[in-house]
Amino acid sequence: MKNVLLFWICLVGLCTLLVMHSGCTEKIRDKEPDESENKIASCMGCHTNYSTLQKMADPDTDPPAEGCGGAAPFIEPYDRVYLGGPGFERFKDSTHGMIGCTSCHGGVDNTADKQEAHSGNFVRSPSSTPQAACGDCHYDIVDDVQDSLHQQGWGQKNSVALRLGYESFDDVPESIHEGYEHNCATCHGDCGSCHVTRPSAGGGGLYKGHDFQRTPDMRDNCVACHSSRGGHAYFGLGAGTNPDVHLTQAGFACSDCHGQRNVHGDGNVYTTRYESPLNPACTDCHPDQESSNNYHEAHMGELDCHICHSQDYNNCGSCHVGGEGARIPSYLDYKIGINPIPEHKPYRLALLRRTLAAPDTWSEYGVEETENFDAKTTFNYTTPHNIQKWTSRTQVDEGSSCYDNCHVRPDEPVDHNRELYLFEKDLEREWEKTANKGIVVDGRLPEGWE
Repeated sequence: MKNVLLFWICLVGLCTLLVMHSGCTEKIRDKEPDESENKIASCMGCHTNYSTLQKMADPDTDPPAEGCGGAAPFIEPYDRVYLGGPGFERFKDSTHGMIGCTSCHGGVDNTADKQEAHSGNFVRSPSSTPQAACGDCHYDIVDDVQDSLHQQGWGQKNSVALRLGYESFDDVPESIHEGYEHNCATCHGDCGSCHVTRPSAGGGGLYKGHDFQRTPDMRDNCVACHSSRGGHAYFGLGAGTNPDVHLTQAGFACSDCHGQRNVHGDGNVYTTRYESPLNPACTDCHPDQESSNNYHEAHMGELDCHICHSQDYNNCGSCHVGGEGARIPSYLDYKIGINPIPEHKPYRLALLRRTLAAPDTWSEYGVEETENFDAKTTFNYTTPHNIQKWTSRTQVDEGSSCYDNCHVRPDEPVDHNRELYLFEKDLEREWEKTANKGIVVDGRLPEGWE
């Protein structure tokens, strides 16, 4: 009986208190709308509140990043940092989400003041210093990737240094470093560019609400950078070309061939991607092809597979960095020449792609004309991602010889198939002729072809 009486006394007292304070409760709620300072006084609170981000966002002061694929798409500053959607829900429950914002980004949590939150040791992109941000958990990958081609762009840097007359890119003038970072490095990012954000060339900003992607998305990450050459060819975007057979027949994404070791590197510095032993090879999936048909019997081991199985591919040239850009606009072409990198590839002939280099490429950055321009060719060894089993080289008319669509036949009114090869006459400028004199086929084709 005492327990029942005590229950009713407590219930009446509680009701009295609720009635007495109901007015205060309503007033407090009136002062606490969804976007109140209390609601956004934290990293998560602010970055999950879209309207608050819109109000706080600073307008862009720098133009969008540009690369070989053109200007990056524009994404509003607040959209780049918004935490929302299914991706954010996954991130919250993930290992990375439980670490805490300031553990990676630094700054100050539990404040609604943007300037204070982004003060002190705040880092917008933690993986710009991967050893500090990622090394504790992913130490083996970080050790390898910090000197990788993917992150450092050694191939580009090596070419720039050689043409300027320096042994190392570290030795080039500071103005060239600045020009490279602004114009070329947009496609050589850090860990986050592949696993957390869009690359700068794809507009930048968080990708899928900060959810960490173990495998980068082929279109939104890989092709955002590898657009004008890789993606353009692989998806068959060029007029008259078809998507790569590895896409249409096998449904392959980039990572199916370019695995983690290939992308992250092995800790060694390679001056060109063709120097790396980690690259995929056609024979990884297609072994024992040497005697499978007449073409292979005649040429396998002597010619790269791409010479027969590639379609036309994108070329452009004569770039004026920071100025007019490419003065030879992109165009589809196909050229066979003397292999410019025999130290890395065993073939005598190779497919060549016209590149951006020109003597005045860096004139906007204090170098009117590169001192040692001929140290590199302007047509480089290339492996287009547009493979077909049957191409205009491998498929001949019934009754014709297997070589009918690739060997030069000078006995006809128009020299048959000459357009497939890089001759000196194809080079319009004198500096192109001197830079490429070692790879044009003039006088180097088999006897009877010329």
